[in-house]
Amino acid sequence: MAQILDGAVVRDKIFEDLKPRIQRLSRPAGLAVVVVGDNPGSEIYVRNKIKACATLGIHSEKIAPPSTVSTDELLAIIDKLNANPLIDGILVQMPLPKQVDSRRVLESVAPGKDADGFHPLNVGHLVAGRPAPRACTPAGIIELLKFYRIKMDGRRAVVLGRSDIVGKPMALMLLQENATVTICHSGTSNLVEEARRADILVAAMGKPAFLTSEYIAPGATVIDVGTSRIVDRSEAVRIGKAEEFDRKGWALVGDLNPIDVARQATAYTPVPGGVGPLTVAMLMANTVALAESHLKKCCA
Repeated sequence: MAQILDGAVVRDKIFEDLKPRIQRLSRPAGLAVVVVGDNPGSEIYVRNKIKACATLGIHSEKIAPPSTVSTDELLAIIDKLNANPLIDGILVQMPLPKQVDSRRVLESVAPGKDADGFHPLNVGHLVAGRPAPRACTPAGIIELLKFYRIKMDGRRAVVLGRSDIVGKPMALMLLQENATVTICHSGTSNLVEEARRADILVAAMGKPAFLTSEYIAPGATVIDVGTSRIVDRSEAVRIGKAEEFDRKGWALVGDLNPIDVARQATAYTPVPGGVGPLTVAMLMANTVALAESHLKKCCA
């Protein structure tokens, strides 16, 4: 039977490791979350992040401008947060409204307060192997693999997806762990053949239950980053999610067919409960590390 890689267990371990570091700080670490408008999905994510801050004793501020906010107005908010000495990390919840220049906003966050690890300077540090905030989801996946003692050194890793948030930094982090890494995307020919070469398969495509057993090498470790909501009961039945659908009126599924991945893989992350908790955990870890750095500089 395939081993289920429980992200909540790893999250709890990360939180326990953070607590003594937080207690040693001369003031609470501070995280500001900027969420625009009233996107229900964004609100759930933000609520989880604020709750994690409260659990750990991290000061959090939620800034919620209206959905009509302009790029310049949002840049002014970021400028104030950059200048606030009590704020160590800034997170801009995506997506932003269409009228906002998302790239300008994300790049306006000071690199030393970039809790998400998205700033080009911090991405450059990742490429160079230098310390800096890391993108939370792929950083959490590395912690998950280490926690469950899944060997990366010398293994073949295939990343499905090339986003700046998951795919690209995931490939770089696996490379730093001495894996041999292939990135696949919409232009990849013979995706099945490429995916089946993987000892470690990371799926970050955003296509619900798209990947079936033919994409998974027998004995592979499979990390499912995707999260999609199924609202068709017949589809939920097909992928073994009927009970969840009947209970909630919808069901969550990743990029992999959950029935097939359980049969074919040696170990895999479930959806929900796999990668999701780790993203929040690494956001907390980034915030604490930034606070340590700021306090060290001010007290030096």
